[in-house]
Amino acid sequence: MTVSGTLQFAQGLIDGFDRPAIVIDNNYEIRASNSLYRSQYGMLATDRVVKCHEVSHRYDVPCDLAGEACPLKRCKQTNQSSTALHIHHTPSGREYVDVEMWPVLHPESGKAEYFVEIIAPATIASVDGDGEPLLVGSSTVFQDMLSLVKRVSPSDSSVLLLGETGSGKELVAQTIHRLSARSDKPFVTVECSGLPESLFESEMFGFVRGAFTGALSNKDGLVSTADGGTLFLDEVGDVLLSDQVKLLRLLETQRYRKVGSLEWEASDFRLVCATNKDLWKMVSDGEFREDLYYRLNVFELHIPPLRSRKEDIAILSGRLLSQLGSQRILSPEAISSLLTYDFPGNIRELRNILERANLLSDHEVIGSEHMSFDRHGNQKNVSGTEIETLEAVELDYLRRMVESYDGTRAELADHLGLSERSLYRKLQKIGLMA
Repeated sequence: MTVSGTLQFAQGLIDGFDRPAIVIDNNYEIRASNSLYRSQYGMLATDRVVKCHEVSHRYDVPCDLAGEACPLKRCKQTNQSSTALHIHHTPSGREYVDVEMWPVLHPESGKAEYFVEIIAPATIASVDGDGEPLLVGSSTVFQDMLSLVKRVSPSDSSVLLLGETGSGKELVAQTIHRLSARSDKPFVTVECSGLPESLFESEMFGFVRGAFTGALSNKDGLVSTADGGTLFLDEVGDVLLSDQVKLLRLLETQRYRKVGSLEWEASDFRLVCATNKDLWKMVSDGEFREDLYYRLNVFELHIPPLRSRKEDIAILSGRLLSQLGSQRILSPEAISSLLTYDFPGNIRELRNILERANLLSDHEVIGSEHMSFDRHGNQKNVSGTEIETLEAVELDYLRRMVESYDGTRAELADHLGLSERSLYRKLQKIGLMA
């Protein structure tokens, strides 16, 4: 088969696809396209050769030279198919797409003469903040994370999400569930930091009537509810050592017993965990079981903090204001002021800042004067004088209460309306051990 014959063969292939597709040569030049590609990306220029990255990305250079993964480059290196998650320019704007590419080998030389690229829409995230996807952004670090999310979601592998407080770990977990084969089954969240030792088993595994005082009927646990779906353990680093062995047994066997029952029950679930703690350091310090750590950490995925993806702040702000029911927009000065801040509280803190700014603004545009924060993380009132954060006020009050209260820690926790475990964590923050 001649080179032109190879091209004709590739052209015949893409004409039969039900997705946009093109044939590219070794110089990134588009040599053939099907009707779906032309309808989505426009008619290709006839007076000159057009390169793939010019049409889809508006780049003057190939994707890999612009900071993106280039499937054509990988195909050339391996002579095998390759996939990538890209942002393409379409008539609807910039959108995430899945790109699949495979080489068309010359039958005599065995070398790749051409490459077939097939494009499909990806619902993993939104570039502009519109639509259903929970995740929003287009920064390089965000795209790198999305590529891993896309790769692990179709599997049943356990995923460990690592990231700072407020960085969006639960949204990533929900996206993994939505893109999995279990998407039509329950997504069940377990707030590990809010489960006291006395309630861990009953909440996780359920109980039978008469198992303890107040158990007036049988109750299913969260593990049973997650059967067939995804079990999301949020802040798994807060599970007490005494409960970790029970969790390990569940993960190893996917079987459990309700409190007060002698019968074993099974639950088929996919596990996703999240934490803002260094679990390996906790293992070294004897605070987390090593065998449980390895059971959880099959596929580790780091969620980037907001300060490392500041290109996404404007789009995220628009999405958050919409979620707050606001029709207001941010002025360029307001966006600039946000870009100077490091957001120790990440997206959650950005939402709080925007909610307050929305309340302060009397007009359709939110200005920089409504942005109530400084570079030290202290919010300011309208006159510009510093006030302490709510967390700082709470911890100061707690310190004074501990110093003046004569009762036990349990009594103090009850007086404050907290569980004893929650009180213990707060005391750790201020250096006072319960």
